[in-house]
Amino acid sequence: MDHSIPLITTLVGGFVLAYLLGMLAQRLKISPMVGYLAAGVFSGPFTPGYVADLQLAPELAEIGVILLMFGVGLHFSVKDLLSVKHIAIPGAIVQIAIATLLGLGLSQLLGWSVTAGVVFGLALSTASTVVLLRALESLGLVESREGRIAIGWLIVEDLVMVLALVMLPILANLQQGGGEVMLTSALKDVGLTLAKVAAFIALMIVGGRRLIPWLLAHTAATGSRELFTLAVLSCSLGIAFGAVELFGVSFALGAFFAGVVMNSSHLSHKAASDTLPLQDAFAVLFFVSVGMLFDPAILLREPLAVLATIFIIIFGKSVAAFAIVRLFGHRQRTALTISASLAQVGEFSFILMGLAVALNLVPGVARDLVLVGACFSIMLNPLLFTRLERWLARHPEPEQPQAPLEVQQGHVVVVGAGPVGSHLIPLLLSQGKALVLLDEDEHLLEPWRKQNIPCLVGHPLQPDMLLHALPHASYLLVTLDDGLLAGEVVAAAHSHYPALPIAACGAQEEIARHLLERGAHHVVNGDEEAAQRLGQLAGAV
Repeated sequence: MDHSIPLITTLVGGFVLAYLLGMLAQRLKISPMVGYLAAGVFSGPFTPGYVADLQLAPELAEIGVILLMFGVGLHFSVKDLLSVKHIAIPGAIVQIAIATLLGLGLSQLLGWSVTAGVVFGLALSTASTVVLLRALESLGLVESREGRIAIGWLIVEDLVMVLALVMLPILANLQQGGGEVMLTSALKDVGLTLAKVAAFIALMIVGGRRLIPWLLAHTAATGSRELFTLAVLSCSLGIAFGAVELFGVSFALGAFFAGVVMNSSHLSHKAASDTLPLQDAFAVLFFVSVGMLFDPAILLREPLAVLATIFIIIFGKSVAAFAIVRLFGHRQRTALTISASLAQVGEFSFILMGLAVALNLVPGVARDLVLVGACFSIMLNPLLFTRLERWLARHPEPEQPQAPLEVQQGHVVVVGAGPVGSHLIPLLLSQGKALVLLDEDEHLLEPWRKQNIPCLVGHPLQPDMLLHALPHASYLLVTLDDGLLAGEVVAAAHSHYPALPIAACGAQEEIARHLLERGAHHVVNGDEEAAQRLGQLAGAV
């Protein structure tokens, strides 16, 4: 029997070391991510003893990235994505430009070429998908306004990096004196890439929205749990692979849009729960694979360059992101959360630097600096988030001015001023109802605040948010399009005020059943239809 089993050896070594060192990190009250990175260092080629397969480990880690982004897409609607485009698109582009300039400045001090400096700066400008999502999940922020902005920001960064990968061979030819490479050729390549990305997104939104829910429904009808899980994995991995091979976009981006499309199925929650264990397992391998690339010797060879690189990643990018978000009028908490989310680099940085070294665009030390910066920033990112949360708890932002809620008697509380809420609120006002509005997006509440309607800005599950709005209320109307979040809001309200009538909207039968189980008295469907029906229910009181 052939005992050359690199795949099994890599899986066993990675999981066992990650578990042992992750448990040690947990006992030391630090993030398990640090233990996973240490497991990679111990199984890498720069430390004595066991060495994992350096080809297989990154591919296994990529599966974790695919499954993780697929899971995010399952809870992320197209409306959520479009709702943050005004900050995510310009914010990400400006932040990438600033980080690239900082990297270029460092490269000039190190004596590199301008081309090498630009590529090095680009590699420092993009954040890691896995680290970002793990940090947001640990704080329960994936579904929040801050989480949506961070994820939208990440998608824009991915698209920019896809274009950067297209441009690297063109830069290499120009640097080598390739006279046949003209500006028109470069523009043609960029235009073709943008067209491919647009075609992929259009295909997923138009065609995938019909095919994938139909596929899941027919598979679920068989009653086989194994076939349903296979259908989910086939969609996530297959679409991600097809996105790379046919359209030239990243695995992460392809998997994300596969999840967004599957979100329209009433079976999306089951799909999310079925893939969660695989997401966790393979995400661990991502951190192990990053640790394997860490060469401790660079700390002795280039200590000042290492410190400068880490400074750009953790402080330079964070300050830029904070300033950008504040300039767009968002509150301090949002700006701090986004800046902390982006204070690290990851998978796209490795891909970019690997190709740049192969094309002789950057010196080998540039790749080493990016890898060391990635390891340290990933290690420090959870600590940064922890410190941020503690600081925010000690320095809460003052509440925005609003009409005093204690004078309201028999008012109607509306949670969510989005699509359904925008139809519902005028209907309730025409009935002469006193309202209290609650939403985490202050821009959605601004028009109603100008009409002197009391508004609460914040996440509906934020401590005391509901308790501040519900006393003396006659009805609670939940208009959120996120069924899971709406269910938690309903449950929280029902636990404190069991006699309070609660109505909500749910687009699918499974969500409607979930809302009823959590304590809702009525559940209705549709946007305008939901608004009219909720208004009628409140008007009957």
